[in-house]
Amino acid sequence: MSSELNARPGWGVFWMVVTGVLFVGVTAMVKVLGTRIPATEAAFLRYVLGLIFLLPMLGTLSRLRLDRGTWGLFVLRGIAHSAGVGLWFFAMARIPLADVTAMNYLSPIYVTLGAALFLGEKLALRRVMAIVVALIGALIILRPGFRDLGHGHFAMLFTAVAFGGSYLLAKMLSDRCQPGLVVAMLSITVTIGLAPVALSNWVTPTLWELAILMGVAAFATGGHYTMTLAFQAAPLAVTQPVTFLQLVWAVLLGVTFFAEPFDPWVILGGLVIVGSVSFISWREAVLKRRAVTPAAHQTKF
Repeated sequence: MSSELNARPGWGVFWMVVTGVLFVGVTAMVKVLGTRIPATEAAFLRYVLGLIFLLPMLGTLSRLRLDRGTWGLFVLRGIAHSAGVGLWFFAMARIPLADVTAMNYLSPIYVTLGAALFLGEKLALRRVMAIVVALIGALIILRPGFRDLGHGHFAMLFTAVAFGGSYLLAKMLSDRCQPGLVVAMLSITVTIGLAPVALSNWVTPTLWELAILMGVAAFATGGHYTMTLAFQAAPLAVTQPVTFLQLVWAVLLGVTFFAEPFDPWVILGGLVIVGSVSFISWREAVLKRRAVTPAAHQTKF
């Protein structure tokens, strides 16, 4: 069955395009939400509302019997992802959609570095060169000294690091648990991890704000589902380059609905980073090794 699905690259591209549209919808709704609700509270509410989608798994979760090491990995991933989500919400409300989208492409590069440092994966010369090229892409986006950088830009740099760490921990957990359990435990641990910070600076949300956050949870869940369909239909070497379209949608949305300036340097930097990640994915496919570098969407919240 797997080989049959992998012979359908057209469907893989289609589902990855849909995934990009859904994730851009997530960023747009967070942009509409604004800054009245603190970033950590907004992220907390997004995950609380997202727990609705876990109701069918309650029976399985209640029967869990995990060893201490697995619980430790779940907790560490919850901490890393909580930090990433909080920083992402903070950045999203303060810098252009295109900047957030382009800088999020850095997460797979950090995963590649982390895999070499912590998982013992060989860091071949081609990977080193791809990482250097991706970092050049980040410099093209940020252009320190040539543009004003806000707190949101620095938050996105740390967001990519946090999501990269979360993905590495997910890779370790995938060897111990079923994928559905890994996703469910992420939602639970992030909700718990964000709760103390969110409650310490609570701002009562309006019904409209809750509706937006419910939309964020629904779109994010849908995006992860269609992303799974894309990976089932085609290998990363096919689907990875399509992720660049998400930046195109983000630019169009920002210019059209949020009066954000069109910055060709952000497009160029994003293209450089996506090209670098795509090269790594392609080489992994050619060598028929198990890919550790994830697609850009896989490190999202």
